[in-house]
Amino acid sequence: MSAKPAINKEIFAPHNERMLAAVQVKRRTKKKIPFLSTGGQGEYLTYICLSVTNKKPTLVSITKVKQFEGSTSFVRRSQWMLEQLRQVNGIDPNRDCAEFDLVFENTFDQWVASTASEKCTFFQILHNISQRYLSDRKPEFINCQSKVLGGNSILHSAANSVTSAVQKASQALNERDERLSRAEDRTAEMMDSSQHFAKTAHKGPQRSLLLSLMTTEVASSRTFTSIAI
Repeated sequence: MSAKPAINKEIFAPHNERMLAAVQVKRRTKKKIPFLSTGGQGEYLTYICLSVTNKKPTLVSITKVKQFEGSTSFVRRSQWMLEQLRQVNGIDPNRDCAEFDLVFENTFDQWVASTASEKCTFFQILHNISQRYLSDRKPEFINCQSKVLGGNSILHSAANSVTSAVQKASQALNERDERLSRAEDRTAEMMDSSQHFAKTAHKGPQRSLLLSLMTTEVASSRTFTSIAI
């Protein structure tokens, strides 16, 4: 299992949460205070995760998760509510870069993501979630590329894909209904024609029989008249 599904299963699922996005990061600047709570500094991987509760009212959190060298488990470290996020700094709006800053009410961190694309995906989801769940005091996104804030986000693209698929399906159903309607019209016309033909064919022998009887009767009358004379 890769890191992100494992983080979701180990850190968020037990608390009835689900992880929406995560980005692997490293600090751009070293902290002056050593990390002491584990008995000393050590090598570790850091992930910034965005999660949401499964039950309402919906709560969105940003959590720092670490995995220490030699361990297969993950540790939840710092956590902030989305409302505490004040600013998201993409550093450079003109190019893909992995650096970014997150500014909260009482702290800020300077990070570099493992890749620029991973940072971009995280920013897109973070921006979309902020617009969806925060009615006011939304975080400020600065120095971000237009694809992060505009209609090119992966969430908008997914929505557009779904809309397009629905439209195509609807068009296909309409075309099918039109074909069925034309087929029903042709069937009705054929049934009318067959009924008319059946009636005509039924009346044909009756006319022939009537004409034959009339001819026979006329011939008999002429014969009777001839004998009488």
